[in-house]
Amino acid sequence: MEGSALPGELGQLPELEGELPHLEEALTHASFANEQRGVRRLDNQRLEFLGDAVLGLCVTEILMARFPEAREGELSLMRAALVNTDALATWARAVDLGAALRLGRGADVAGERDQTNVLADATEALVAAVYLDRGLDVARALSRRITAEPIGRLQGGGRIGRDPKSQLQERIQARGGPSPRYRIVGVEGPDHERVFTAVAEADGEVLGQGRGRSKKLAEQAAARAALEGLGVLPAESNGGGEAFVQAEAGAAVADGEGGRPARTVGNVR
Repeated sequence: MEGSALPGELGQLPELEGELPHLEEALTHASFANEQRGVRRLDNQRLEFLGDAVLGLCVTEILMARFPEAREGELSLMRAALVNTDALATWARAVDLGAALRLGRGADVAGERDQTNVLADATEALVAAVYLDRGLDVARALSRRITAEPIGRLQGGGRIGRDPKSQLQERIQARGGPSPRYRIVGVEGPDHERVFTAVAEADGEVLGQGRGRSKKLAEQAAARAALEGLGVLPAESNGGGEAFVQAEAGAAVADGEGGRPARTVGNVR
């Protein structure tokens, strides 16, 4: 399978150029393989296992080079923050990796295409596919790309937080609810200054609405608005009750509870 056949930004990544024999396997969820009766299909679980090790090695090398004065304990904490499920899913959403995944019908309907652990596993499998088909140097390059934004924040003295979409999904699923879905409900402005409006929904209920300069940013803003309504994040003062996000997708979000009691938004508390 050729990387250029992948949708959107993912198909433009130089690390995925040309023929990658393991790419299709990396993008195949177990639910898809299980539905192919009578045909042996490989899913990405074995590649995920390998990719976890390759990514860990590459990120360790990156951190040792970028932070020569850091102690072993500090490096371990930074590595854990960079390669955990939330961090990998944040990058996967930024490049729309979910759109390229092959899922079974039931898993797709259940919203697993945007599920945090599914996206993180696919990211690790993708690193493994690049390692097997292109070698360690290209896998290093992809690992640098995956961790570039959060490492930049670490070097600037910042912290790494979970993105709003990941937090909202975890919050809802912890209470037995379905994965939230996002819908673009409005577009304003000229072509070069588009502003998108998105809503976050679960079980047919609108949980939050947000605006941003891209569809992905609008969705993150909608997720943040939902979290504000739930009391998970402190409300941002913007006059309209909506989170207007202009930063890059996956920007740092403060962890922890907002200190306010949660109120009901839709069917979620």
